[in-house]
Formats: sequence, structure tokens, C-alpha cells
Amino acid sequence: MENRTEVTEFILLGLTSNPDLQVPLFITFLMVYIITLVGNLGMILLILLDSRLHTPMYFFLGNLSLVDFCYSSAVTPKVMAGLLFTDKVISHNGCATQVFFFSGFATVENYLLASMAYDRYAAVCKPLHYTTTMTTNMCLGLIIGSYVCGFLSASIFNGNAFSLTFCESNVIHHFFCDLPAVMVLSCSDRHFNDLVLLYLASFNIFVALTIILISYAMIFITILKMRSAAGHQKAIYTCASHFTAVSIFYGTLIYMYLQPNSSHSMDTDKISSVFYTMIIPMLNPVVYSLRNKEVKNAFTKMISKAKYSMCV
Repeated sequence: MENRTEVTEFILLGLTSNPDLQVPLFITFLMVYIITLVGNLGMILLILLDSRLHTPMYFFLGNLSLVDFCYSSAVTPKVMAGLLFTDKVISHNGCATQVFFFSGFATVENYLLASMAYDRYAAVCKPLHYTTTMTTNMCLGLIIGSYVCGFLSASIFNGNAFSLTFCESNVIHHFFCDLPAVMVLSCSDRHFNDLVLLYLASFNIFVALTIILISYAMIFITILKMRSAAGHQKAIYTCASHFTAVSIFYGTLIYMYLQPNSSHSMDTDKISSVFYTMIIPMLNPVVYSLRNKEVKNAFTKMISKAKYSMCV
């Protein structure tokens, strides 16, 4: 029998141990986080206040902004605190909580993007039946289903990871409690747990990507059948922002989680994770606002009202 002390807290190594980079990185991440907060919460406020944006597309977009704000907030404040202070300790329960909320909201976003792809399919391929297809009940069902699938998966991820015994090293070679980085510290046999992580993550991505690819295949076929250049342009404009968001999200996700453990490099994962946890939540509102006339018009209208109120 070995005398083992079970780990009750973890130490996050962070992005870098170079003291000269701590403050510049903190300032950079602070700016990114502020833009993320302003962009996503501003998008939600804009959608709530402007009645012209009370449509299925913006209902999904509002929830996407909420999810981006939440899963960025699950990671970024702790990272910034670690850059300012030498104490980089996180408790066992704190680590489990971070894993739960980050993986939960990230999986919700996965299914939200699939729901938005179906919405774009209905708008482009069945425009005459759009209002009867994307009813309030349908939209609510897709949104609720996304949250249920997301947090059910998060519960399984959490139970799978933290049912392991941690009794040796407690140093996480990452800047947050990412599942692969946490599980590698276990002194238990984790072969089954690694398979659960791989298969469940693969299932979530496969289901969502299948819906997205089928939706875009049907959209592409519909565009090819259109005879007018105006029709082509309108269809492409309708899908451009969502397609950009999908490409960024899944490109990073597949690279991060669907590669064999043997090919994982912690330093490479850290760089990818910065993009995944901080940059993507900041980019989504930018992508949707820059390429969307309705959002621009609503923003201009809100600014004009604010200026008028201040003058009066």
C-alpha cells in the first residue's frame, strides 16, 4: 500500500513565467475582455431595445452573445488575476466549477451555431414558409435544447474528469482548468476517461457539424439554382456572418480537442486556447455587426436617440 495524499488544490502555471511579459499580457487581455463585454452585452441590449431585431435570427444571435460573454467570463478574469499576482492556486472545487461552466457554455455555443445554420437554411431555401417554419415555439425549442445538451455534456465531462484520483503532481501546465491538462495529472488509470472525453466531444461536434454542413449544402444548391445576381448576393449576405463564425469556432475546436494525446503540445495548446477562450467571444459580435446592415442601423438609431436625450 502506498501512502498518497489526495490533491485539494491545483497550481496554474499560466501563459508565461517571464516577469517582463506579465503586465503587457494583462493589459492586452484586459482590453480584449472589455471589448468582449461591451460587444456581447451591447449586442444583447441592442436586440432587446430595437423591435426590428425581434426576429428568429437575432433571437439566436442574442443567445450566442450571452453564451460568449459567459464562457469568456469563466476563464479570463482568473487568467488576468494570475498575471498580476504570484498566487496562481485554484481549489479542487474551483477548478471543477471552471471546467463545468466553460465546457457547458462552449457546448451550448456548438449547438446554437447548428440551430442558426438551420435558421439560415429556412431563410434561403424556404423563404415563403420561413415564418411558419421558424415559429416562436421552434426557436424556443432549439434554444432550450442547446442549453440542455450543453450542460448535460458539461455534467458528464465534470463527473468523468473529477472522478479520477489526483495524488501526485498538482501543477496544471495551462492558464486555466482545461480538461486534457487536468486529466493528465491523475494517478488513476484514465484510459476509459480519455475515451469518454474524446467520444462525447466528438459526438457533440459531429451532430452540430452534420446539421451545419447539410444546411449549407442545401443553401449552396439553392444559390446555384438562382438566376438573378441580386438573389445570389442576398443569399450570400444572409449567410456570410454565420459562416465566418462557424469557420473560426470549429477550426479551433477541432484542432484543440480532436487530436490524439500523443500529438498534444502544452505550449501550442496554450496559444490555441487563448484564441478559443478569449478571442472568439470578442470576434463574434464584431463579425455580426460589421457584416450586418440591420445591426448597424439599429446601433446608429440607438446612438442618435442617446444624443437627442442628452441634448434635451
